Amino acid sequence: MRRNTLLATLALLPGLALAQPVRLDAGTDRAPPPDWRGTLSLAIENDVFARNGSDRNYTNGLQASWRSPSAELPRPLAWLDRQLGYLMGPGDLRWGLAIGQTLFTPLDTSRRNPDPNDRPYSANLFGSVSLSRASEQRLTVIELQGGVVGPSALGRQVQNGFHRLIGVDRAYGWSTQLRDEVVINLVAERKWRLPIGTLQFEALPSVSVSLGNGNIYGALGGTLRMGQGLLADFGPGRIRPALAGSNYFQPEANRNGRDWGWYVFAGLEGRAVGRDIALDGNTWRDSRRVDSRPFVADAQAGVAAFWGSYRLSYTHVLRSEEFYGQRGGVTQFGSINLAARF
Repeated sequence: MRRNTLLATLALLPGLALAQPVRLDAGTDRAPPPDWRGTLSLAIENDVFARNGSDRNYTNGLQASWRSPSAELPRPLAWLDRQLGYLMGPGDLRWGLAIGQTLFTPLDTSRRNPDPNDRPYSANLFGSVSLSRASEQRLTVIELQGGVVGPSALGRQVQNGFHRLIGVDRAYGWSTQLRDEVVINLVAERKWRLPIGTLQFEALPSVSVSLGNGNIYGALGGTLRMGQGLLADFGPGRIRPALAGSNYFQPEANRNGRDWGWYVFAGLEGRAVGRDIALDGNTWRDSRRVDSRPFVADAQAGVAAFWGSYRLSYTHVLRSEEFYGQRGGVTQFGSINLAARF
């Protein structure tokens, strides 16, 4: 049986990078030292960090994730790793779990019957399992996401419950949200680490693909960053779709005695979008929907620091218009990620 076209495409990706990337130490690509500790991280994304602070478009996201030590896999994932070994490439092997929720609202949340030409109310409650391999120069991730959109995703309860807690008017249009639907996505991503010059300065180009009834897209992007201890990670974690880094980090104390570091970063990602259920509406049932744009771009910048067993980062994101007739221009939101090693 032929392997999935998505995975077959990834098999060709190493050829898109430099055939023999140049390291600052002039060595060959290799796996990091074994890591006996896992990483638990919490990501909070919200438009309150934007200047207007209003609820609209992508208004809130929460994700808790676990990345294992570089150790043996559970039996089902070990079988999968054997099947995908030639695609994943060499490096430290980790598996991961995540659970999260994303919320989307129109511009005017005071209307019980929202503008039919504006983004519909929707929430996505999801979980994921992932498999990743990381060397010093490359990170490959395969992630299977499963969840639900609609009332069962608890968007109204979360948003309006929090608004009552902080004394803010509730959003009145949740009765018009998308209907319940199970959502499944398969995401594949590869990143490369390309040191620049002799300073602690590097580029992280990336490519990713998502297939499913929730999100279909292909993305190309990259991040530039400067700082100390860059080998500890591939950038801070984010909630997909996004220019995500790694939800784990491995300080270099067992390499050169340093267990702290920092960096500033900026990045761009462009996505060719085939489907976004939060805009295109339910797959099998009638629901509110808008005409989504085929291309969406993200620009982001931020800072990250880690010390001992903890990493803290902030990312500010500008997202281009996602559907025709979108009012208010680009969407702005911030992302805070706190990770701890255990």
